[in-house]
Amino acid sequence: MPIPAPVLTPPFNILRLSHVEFGVTDLAASRKFYTDILGLQVTDEDADTVYMRAMEERGHHCLILKKKPEAGIDYLSYKVFSEEELDKAAAYFEGMGKPVSWVERPYQGRTMRTEDCFGAPMEFYFKMDRLAPIHQKYELYRGVKPLRIDHFNCFVPNVDTAVEWYGKLGFRVTEYTEDAETGNLWAAWTHRKGGVHDIAFTNGTGPRLHHTAFWVPTPLNIIDLLDLMATTGYVGNIERGPGRHGISNAFFLYILDPDGHQIEIYCSDYQTVDPDHEAIKWDLKDPQRQTLWGSPAPRSWFEHGSVFTGVDTRPADLKASPIIAP
Repeated sequence: MPIPAPVLTPPFNILRLSHVEFGVTDLAASRKFYTDILGLQVTDEDADTVYMRAMEERGHHCLILKKKPEAGIDYLSYKVFSEEELDKAAAYFEGMGKPVSWVERPYQGRTMRTEDCFGAPMEFYFKMDRLAPIHQKYELYRGVKPLRIDHFNCFVPNVDTAVEWYGKLGFRVTEYTEDAETGNLWAAWTHRKGGVHDIAFTNGTGPRLHHTAFWVPTPLNIIDLLDLMATTGYVGNIERGPGRHGISNAFFLYILDPDGHQIEIYCSDYQTVDPDHEAIKWDLKDPQRQTLWGSPAPRSWFEHGSVFTGVDTRPADLKASPIIAP
């Protein structure tokens, strides 16, 4: 099935993904994992919440940890181009019949909350408190030395529906996987910021968040992280990798936080700024699609995801399967 033509003049202008709020059951354990192991910087905290940013980010936070009775994902957030774009966004979603509300978020200006085509919560804002740069404060670098949040990947019950719906918001497809037997999409990578993706969609029970990715300078950062995890009690949290993806060409590692939220450490992808950039097609059965080199993904990687708080899931419409490690 052909992917839709890109919408270059969307109803409102999304700049990029911004941040995610994780519900965690043990705030202290999660804080330790994200600061001492990953190397994110705490920008504020209280008894129930920790705000963090990566080393190159000037915005107040890219990750929020919120103490909850059960682990889950509260929302995915995106930054828009201006205050006016927020009002355009609200009008657009109201016109679709989606719920629209204005919510108070610390360190942010006006923030609009709605949901996507599968009911997954999403938020939009323009203003966030700006912090002093720390990218040259090398005494702060630790863990895997994350520079910035890079993308989300979500399980969805129908990837074709996701690509069409997000495409109308201006998300452009960079690479995609097609099931040869049905012609349907099994996965797709879409972007706003000019990388391979801000949000990707994978066929599966959803909506659920498959992983959140952080960008690091080199593959050596990933090797250093593996050494650190293997000697500090986190070797069991290593889920997949290291290796290199066929799709995106990125060097990768997947790890699990104390609540099982999956994190990808990611580098070496490419730019997709040109509006006429042509999407790359992959066949579902191509063994180098998911792993250009390295061990094939384990079954758990295709099944494990984090639920969105209060959102029902449903099985995938497409029953096709990729290559899975024995």
